[in-house]
Parts: sequence; structure tokens; C-alpha cells
Amino acid sequence: MTQPDVSVIIGAYEAMPYLVECLASVEAQTIDPERIEVIAVDDGSTDGTGEYLEEFADRAPMPVTVIRQENSGGPSGPRNVGLSKAAGRYVFFLDADDRLGPEALQRMVAMADRAGTDVVLGKVEGVNRTAPKSMWGKTLERTDVFSSNIKFTLSAQKLFRRELLTRHGMRFDESLFTGEDALFTMEAYLRANGVSVISDYTCYYLVGRDDGKHVTKSGSYTLRFDSARALMKLIAEHVPAGDRRDLLMVRPFVVTLLPQFGPKYATDSEEIRRHKFELAKPLMDAYWTEGVAHRLKVHERLRLHLVAEQRPDLLLDVVKFVKAKKQAAALLEKKGRRVYLVYPHFRDREAGIPDSVYLAEPREARAFLGYREGGVDSLVRRAARKARRLLTSSKRVTPGGTTAAA
Repeated sequence: MTQPDVSVIIGAYEAMPYLVECLASVEAQTIDPERIEVIAVDDGSTDGTGEYLEEFADRAPMPVTVIRQENSGGPSGPRNVGLSKAAGRYVFFLDADDRLGPEALQRMVAMADRAGTDVVLGKVEGVNRTAPKSMWGKTLERTDVFSSNIKFTLSAQKLFRRELLTRHGMRFDESLFTGEDALFTMEAYLRANGVSVISDYTCYYLVGRDDGKHVTKSGSYTLRFDSARALMKLIAEHVPAGDRRDLLMVRPFVVTLLPQFGPKYATDSEEIRRHKFELAKPLMDAYWTEGVAHRLKVHERLRLHLVAEQRPDLLLDVVKFVKAKKQAAALLEKKGRRVYLVYPHFRDREAGIPDSVYLAEPREARAFLGYREGGVDSLVRRAARKARRLLTSSKRVTPGGTTAAA
């Protein structure tokens, strides 16, 4: 047999009836069936998932390998088993609840071959659930994690060049029960020789289950801290401290850590609130920087500032304000060049929170009438020009052509 172009790896647990449409979408792929293989791992299902996979293998036009095993407790184990059996030039991880667009594999393989990139993201659309949106502005043949919004889609449903994964011994972390795909995908982004983005065709349909059984919705809050810790550590290991690291750290801070101090925090018990602060402290000490803070919206920055400062007493007031979906008043100063958003404890002498925490960055300040964008920068530039003129005028040219101080 010739080497398949792509190995489709499906980890399945209690996946009926969603598995039916999932496999139908694989069978409907426009790519030649001989160019793909399917490796399906039934992770101890009791609802007929394993039997349906075997039926599919008997009739499918492409080679299908079905592996049945005892339940591993999470998605990482089945994915790793499938990866160890894969023979394709590329691998694609397909969740058994979801489905592919008919041209998905053909388009993604063609993109990777044409651009020479190691990871390809196909546009994702949600069905009865939300899907990431900010990275689909336009199709990009070659980009990276620093110059695009791909850091906000770290699910495993991407096309990966298998040689990249093999060369670095990449596998899903089976000790994590949430966020394991974020760790794997971020590492691939950081190690990849380029990433491609397909935005003009929906390659993947992210399906919301009626029974609500999504891994991303389950699990205790401690698992979220485990996930944030692992992702922050990975980023720090691969990217030196500075702007580029701060740019990537926005993702675990905003997507994974901040929700632990969102509306749910207002109803948490005192014990859980205290525990959350304890879990967050080493992460804030190690990775919270001014560079991360100034990339956030004011209410995000304020909450994380209070977590970093270990101020649960003040945080509760801010969380309640945000939970009520109130619009913070805007205070314009410096002739509109600065916009402060008046969230709780603004300029409260006892609280002692710096004004800079409440200062809106331009992308947020633009929404407020009277804001003069670029004002502060313009003042700095004018001052620099004036200083240069003064420096120039303080020198004189001598008749012999040499320059001397006046």
C-alpha cells in the first residue's frame, strides 16, 4: 500500500447517535478514499459505539482500523493510541461528536502541501454551541502564533504534519483531564515551520450535544488551574520573557484563569474562594506582567490585578459589578487623551489600586465619545522633536567645517 496522505484519528466514548453523522462526514470526503485512513479508538463505550465503528469499518471505502479498549478517563489516551498507529503524512483529530465539511481534508492537505506548513487550521462553525471566530478573518497560506489570532483556537481539530509530531515525540498529556489539547496544539504552533489558515470554507462543524456531555464543560475548578499551569509553563519554556511571551500568556490568563474569578466566583463558598487564590498565587507570581496586563480589557486587568495582589475582599465587589453587566462610567482626562473606566474602588484611597489599572487601552477607549486616540503618543513625539531641535540649535559649525558646542 502507498502511504496515505492523512490519518483521521477518532477517539470515541459514548458517542451515539452523533457518531453516525461523524462517520458519514468522513465517508463523504471529496479526497480519494485511498489517500486517507481512519483509526478509531472506542474508549470503553457501553452504548453501541464500538459496534457501530466495526460496522463502518466493514463497509467504508477507505481503510479503517478499530481499536477497543477499557475506558481511559479522558480524550488523551485514545488520541495517543491512534497517533501511535498512524501512517499518514498528516494526521487529523476528529471528535466523534463532530463532523467534517465534505472538502475539508482535500483542502487542508492541498494547503499544507502548497505552503509547506506543519499545521493547517480549517474554519470551524458551531452547531448548537459557540465556536472560535477571531482567527477566520482571511485565508493565510503562512502565518505563526505571534502574528495571528490562532492562539485563541487550541483545540486538537487541526491538520498536523506527522513528521513534526514524531520528530519532537509529541503526545497528549494523559495527566490532564481538561486543556490537554491546548497544550498539544500550542506546542505544535511553537515548533511548526509555519501555520496555514483556511477561512473561506467551513472545514469543521463543532456539534453541541443535547445531553450536555462536553469535556470542556465538565470537571472541577482545580482542573482548570492544572490546565492553566501546564500551558503557562509550556509557553515559558519555549519563549523567552518579553513581548512575545506576554502576547501568548494572554490566552491562558483570559481563557483559562480569569473565568475562575468570573460570575461563578460570586456564588462560591469562602473555602473555594480562598482555595482559588491559593492556586492562582504561584501563577500570578511567575507569569503576570505589565505586558500581559496592558493587553487586557480594564475589567479583566482589574480582576487579575486583585488576584495578583491577593485582595479577595476587593475582588468580590468587582465580580458582582461585572456579573450585573453594568457599563462602567468613563472618565476622560488630559483633554480626552486618557479614558479611565470607573469600576469599583477607582481612586479609593483605602483600596490603593493604581490608576493605570483602570486606564483603557486605545482599542477599548475608542468606544467612548470624546476620546482622542494617539494623543499621549503625539505629545511624546512632539517633545522628542523639540528636544532634537534644541540639541541641534545648541551646536554651531565653525568656519573650518567642524562642529562645536555653542
